[in-house]
Amino acid sequence: MEATKTTLKGGEWLIRESEPAHTFIPEHFNEEQMMIRDMCNQYLDTEVFPILDRIDDMEPGLMKSLVQRAGEQGLLATSFPEEYGGLGKDFITSTIVNEYLGAGHSFSVAISAHTGIGTLPILYFGNDEQKQKYIPKLISGEWTGAYGLTEPNSGSDALGAKTTARLSDDGKYYILNGQKCWITNGGFADVYTVFAKVDGDKFTGFIVERGFEGFTQGPEEHKMGIKGSSTVQLYFQDCKVPVENVLGDIGKGHKIAFNILNIGRLKLCAAALGGAKRAISTSVEYAKTREQFKTAIANFGAIKHKLAEMVIRTYACESALYRTAEWIDEKEKQALAEGKPFNDALLGAAEEFAIECALLKVHGSETLDFCVDEGVQIHGGNGFSAEYNISRAYRDSRINRIYEGTNEINRLLSVDMTLKRAMQGRLAMMGPAMKVGQELLAIPEFGDADETPFAAERKLIEGFKKAILLTAGAAAQKLMMKLEHEQEILMNIADMSIDTFVSESLLLRVMRLEQEGKATQLHRDIAQVYIYDAADRVAKAGKDALNAFAEGDEQRMMLMGIRRFTKAASFNSKEARRRIADALIAEQKYFL
Repeated sequence: MEATKTTLKGGEWLIRESEPAHTFIPEHFNEEQMMIRDMCNQYLDTEVFPILDRIDDMEPGLMKSLVQRAGEQGLLATSFPEEYGGLGKDFITSTIVNEYLGAGHSFSVAISAHTGIGTLPILYFGNDEQKQKYIPKLISGEWTGAYGLTEPNSGSDALGAKTTARLSDDGKYYILNGQKCWITNGGFADVYTVFAKVDGDKFTGFIVERGFEGFTQGPEEHKMGIKGSSTVQLYFQDCKVPVENVLGDIGKGHKIAFNILNIGRLKLCAAALGGAKRAISTSVEYAKTREQFKTAIANFGAIKHKLAEMVIRTYACESALYRTAEWIDEKEKQALAEGKPFNDALLGAAEEFAIECALLKVHGSETLDFCVDEGVQIHGGNGFSAEYNISRAYRDSRINRIYEGTNEINRLLSVDMTLKRAMQGRLAMMGPAMKVGQELLAIPEFGDADETPFAAERKLIEGFKKAILLTAGAAAQKLMMKLEHEQEILMNIADMSIDTFVSESLLLRVMRLEQEGKATQLHRDIAQVYIYDAADRVAKAGKDALNAFAEGDEQRMMLMGIRRFTKAASFNSKEARRRIADALIAEQKYFL
């Protein structure tokens, strides 16, 4: 009999064991979700990939028309309520759309900005009149959305914005003065969510339409990558915004900015995942046809290692992404069943799993960067040529580690949120952390080895969690309030968390496939290689953190604990990688 499913709280995976039967996996997409996935792939193949050069040349009106055509096919409306003309699909389905449109280079940036930060602030924080006015036009593609938060002197410090707003003498308008930079879709959008400080201190959102008096835009930026996406500065010179266009409450703009970013971080991971899969397919196709020393380079062990590692990291990333997407989906549905309004339901669910969204953003963007970098290497000199699409993928990938909060900010945030929740009692970490301390002082158990499938991997992941609790607990106890200034230590802990969360998600996916009789040797190989390598990474990050603040006997004891908790059995990862690469080469595309 299956155990009753209990949905974890955000961050709780660190202190509780999860069961494979309770883990959502992409192999369980339903028929409709697979149909939507195929529609997205087809749209890229027919509408976007044949004209990538025209898109990058910023042919006037082209990008806007592509967004509009996507709207006509319903690709902008997936998760929006039916009352505004949306399709009313669940969060997993909207994540699928983000993933499978995510490989479209500059087009993907435009469409994800439009459906995410360009539309969601109005949907979740707008009043009824605002939603009725703007949402139907935005999700049909008739209008395009953009988002103005960043300023020349406030990037990661979003609340340091200098743009001001004051009420006009007649009380009918807010008068905005200031500028915004790096605004995606800014050159052609019709509607902008813009943040300004009312009376110089109350951070507030406003809905600004193209054509409002005093609102102008600068020229298109020349960028290293995503060249076809519109990126401009916005200027407000006594810009008149009607009072009915205040978004949400005066002084509560930070709620809009930060809540929308939680969803955006997960969706960025999804888009990066789509890009990684395409980069793998492009690379293996090339490796099969490129010959050196009278044989295809795909036959060389060094190339097989690269191809396999690209597959391993991508499959692992996908496992963590959809595990989290289902948690958010379940939390949202639970809130709706309890009678919470639509906007509070999803925002509350995304906030609950803000830690995981931050971890996914980092892992997804770095997985894509790894795949396109190795893709260029596999292409050799041709990878450096603009004639080959892998060079575009390489340039376009780099921005992902910067926007939606830099990866450094997201690493710091993930640990900060975890520790704060522990202090608030939202995460019961004290007991598990104390148990780890007691275990360090106890004699290790040498009972009979557990021979059940994946027992060694489960034990290793349990050890990773103990290593995190040991390191984070000791750092918090020793450094207390100074810990927030020790960013290197916090980033070590974040890296341990990313590897642990992704390793566990991957293992649960493979174990579920095993239980259903669908796992192959390849699935087992992927899980074993990833976790085997993660053990070394977790050990290194833990050692670096402990060496930064501990000393003497205490240091020696904790370092011994890290070694014990991350000790992996010997394993022939070379042969496992070769099996993965051979399967990929046989299929000639990403196939999992």
